[in-house]
Amino acid sequence: MAKRSFESPSPRKNGKIDPNTGKITNEGILPVICERIRFYREKIQMEQKTLAARIGITGNSVSNWENGRSRPDVNLLPAICKVLGITLYELFDVVDPNLVVTDAQYDFIKRYDALSPGHRFAVDNMIDNLSRIEEAKDVPELKVLLYFSRTLAAGVGDPTEFEDDAEPVYLYNTSEISGADSIFRVNGDSMEPEFSDGQEVLVQRLSNGGELDFGEIGAFIVGNETYIKKYEKDGLHSLNPDYSVMYFNDDESVYLIGRVLGVLDPSLYADPSDIEKYRRLENYK
Repeated sequence: MAKRSFESPSPRKNGKIDPNTGKITNEGILPVICERIRFYREKIQMEQKTLAARIGITGNSVSNWENGRSRPDVNLLPAICKVLGITLYELFDVVDPNLVVTDAQYDFIKRYDALSPGHRFAVDNMIDNLSRIEEAKDVPELKVLLYFSRTLAAGVGDPTEFEDDAEPVYLYNTSEISGADSIFRVNGDSMEPEFSDGQEVLVQRLSNGGELDFGEIGAFIVGNETYIKKYEKDGLHSLNPDYSVMYFNDDESVYLIGRVLGVLDPSLYADPSDIEKYRRLENYK
């Protein structure tokens, strides 16, 4: 089929992107690719460290690209485009020669215009469904976990009200995250060096009769407080030798919240743009 096309411009040299239009307006500032990476990263509200984590490099590398100190390896370009949701043509600010109207497409438009309103509605619905199928291919796999604002080793109230203190958060799914249900923040140094103050940990809830094996790390409610401790036959142990063993006694109520799976990597928090795609896809189901 013949194409109604237009001539592609030569790749530009150095330029500066207009934040409103995304077009390069001034020459002699930074390499095009450096400006384009920054523009599209900020457009989807993604941090440099998140982009770096998604393509498997250090955060400093992205900063160096965007400041013109270096340029990305050519082998990384497809991954950069995928994460930013753009094409190589957009990355280099050149016209995509495929974005032209073919004779077949032009004929489709004429035939669509000739349809009755009812038949146009049917075609629109069919295109919507096909578009959702295509969109689903680019939606990352996310998992929703409950984030508890109350810290492990900090005071809590009645355990029956424990569930009221959580909010849902979206994370990129991994083998470790797939087994988790909740996120808690560590408070204190009793579990150092493995778990440090302020770190967030993944917890697999075991409230429905599940058991924790001796030697495993768990999250517990003891009396009026929550703890992250190593479960042993004689009680709850800290990894920091400066802390004593918490022995069980008949006067205290001990509740097992769940098994601690490990420390959460902050880069696994989903970007707002990916969350929006995920929610939109979920609404279609």
